[in-house]
Amino acid sequence: MAEADKGISTDNIKGLVLALSSSFFIGASFIVKKKGLKKAGASGLRAGAGGYAYLYEPLWWIGMITMIVGEIANFAAYAFAPAILVTPLGALSIIISAVLAHVMLQEKLHIFGVLGCVLCVVGSTSIVLHAPQEREIESVKEVWDLATEPAFLLYAAIVITAVIVIIIRVIPHYGQTHVMVYISVCSLMGSLSVMSVKALGIALKLTFSGMNQLLYPQTWTFTLVVLACVITQINYLNKALDTFNTVVVSPIYYVMFTTLTILASVIMFKDWDGQNASQIVTEICGFVTILSGTFLLHKTKDMVEGGFPVLFLNCLIIFSSLRL
Repeated sequence: MAEADKGISTDNIKGLVLALSSSFFIGASFIVKKKGLKKAGASGLRAGAGGYAYLYEPLWWIGMITMIVGEIANFAAYAFAPAILVTPLGALSIIISAVLAHVMLQEKLHIFGVLGCVLCVVGSTSIVLHAPQEREIESVKEVWDLATEPAFLLYAAIVITAVIVIIIRVIPHYGQTHVMVYISVCSLMGSLSVMSVKALGIALKLTFSGMNQLLYPQTWTFTLVVLACVITQINYLNKALDTFNTVVVSPIYYVMFTTLTILASVIMFKDWDGQNASQIVTEICGFVTILSGTFLLHKTKDMVEGGFPVLFLNCLIIFSSLRL
């Protein structure tokens, strides 16, 4: 009781500030990079068509640096505050991105899109809030043992196979017309990169505390995996941003990335082993809510504002309020 009376601890306040800063930087980075991609596409081959002119565009690099700053702030937030406080705040980057896209890029988000964003945020928050605590890891070798167990090796094999098939067979035909194609590659590779980032973070933390983990080959293997995954993510995220509206790309990417990352963590770290049926069912409901939000965002992204569906929904809202 005495702990509760003290209110929020200093460390939690630091973590909260870092997490909020992370959401702002990451949300803003989508917009800055999109403007850089559009500027580069005006004078060279667009990223969506396979061009890399954006690499010579300073505005794109500003967006990239902004995203890196946000990711660093997010990583630092976990050093001060528990995941149950930090992780849900990542959803704020979606709202920030949507607002900035409306103001700076004139990309409109109608009422169904807003509802889709809300469902994505609610579902993701529900999963995170009911997710189990991360297990204690004391050595990078312990993470390597978890990563080389049959269940996670099977997951990694499925992910890599799916990415290769999408890149070779699906992207040439549907990359320019279906938003899920590019984002699927980013999200699948992202789930592997987060697991490797965790391992690398543990190695650095132990090294700074006096137990040098840089001597182990596992540390450098995880580093190479992070680099390969991140480079792939950046490449296909650029293509997605250059081809589709930011207000659609940002929420769907967040949803898929979060979902697959939680799935990878459940398989690798066996998070559900210590949970009861109620907690697991709540997390599954969160997944259903996320899928509903993703469906709304994807199916209504080209709907004209003020059209019949919006009018129908507004009528329902008015009718419901009259009944109340």
